[in-house]
Amino acid sequence: MIQTPESPVKLEHEQAGINENTKKMLQQVKTVTVIGSGTMGNGICHVFAQSGFKVHMMDINQAAMDKAIVTIGKNMDRQVTKGTLTEATKAEALAHIATYTSLEEAVKDADLVVEAATENIDLKIKIFTDLDALCPERTILATNTSSISITRIASHTKRPGKVIGMHFMNPVPVMKLVEIINGYATDTAVTQLVYDLTGYLGKVPCVVNDYPGFISNRILMPLINEAILALQEGVAGVEEIDTIMKLGMAHPMGPLQLADFIGLDTCYSIMNVLHMGFGNQKYAPATLLANMVQAGFYGVKSGEGFYVHTPGSKDLIVSKRFQNKQWKL
Repeated sequence: MIQTPESPVKLEHEQAGINENTKKMLQQVKTVTVIGSGTMGNGICHVFAQSGFKVHMMDINQAAMDKAIVTIGKNMDRQVTKGTLTEATKAEALAHIATYTSLEEAVKDADLVVEAATENIDLKIKIFTDLDALCPERTILATNTSSISITRIASHTKRPGKVIGMHFMNPVPVMKLVEIINGYATDTAVTQLVYDLTGYLGKVPCVVNDYPGFISNRILMPLINEAILALQEGVAGVEEIDTIMKLGMAHPMGPLQLADFIGLDTCYSIMNVLHMGFGNQKYAPATLLANMVQAGFYGVKSGEGFYVHTPGSKDLIVSKRFQNKQWKL
């Protein structure tokens, strides 16, 4: 039997104490459609299903969704091993998820849609135009974009007040932050509902306004870009730059390693959004970053960026392209 927020999951939350806003949210949001089954999409499905929502995973590729379900199961297995999830709760959560290759079928009864497709403005505009035409009037349309204007996306719908950003962090089941981005026309009631929903998922919501890069990437990406510029100019090597930031500034991961993890193509795309959005040369992507992306060195997803990434290995090995240490005798 599919469990919804009206079933035992909700009762457990009520016993722990639940405010009136959250009760109201649970009456409005029961079915959530997630567009995309990649790393972010399957992670978002995971947290909604685990919280008792009916989840529709939508992708044009059924094989990709089948793989995503396996990934969700493996990630839940880790939670079972750690004692944060039971086998019974895992089975219930997986039963909440249904897959669809038809957008129309996936969204016809959705209360909330979370788009987690590739970070491409034209693709997102196409998706939101279609969503606006296919979704019920009540449906809130959220995007997991990390940099693209919510206002611009919303302008291609007839419901800009119901369009909002829900920027989850990777890996979604682990990371607590959700950056909630108001478009220029987003209704206050929608922001409140999404805020309460985020808290119900066990995440920490932070509300920001719609400017290029929002807060997370407006600060993070120039830091990463500056680290790449320092490497490009020969100030220090990959290992030295990352070690200084980890040991000196208490960052859990150095900026170059983080860039590989995010994807250098994604970093390049976001820097271009910042550069165009602000019209300020300080946001121009480093030439080294542009060259690596054009050559197909994207980091983890391609197997090599600033480091070499071997599937199944946790060893941090600097790419041979950056191993020259001229100061050594």
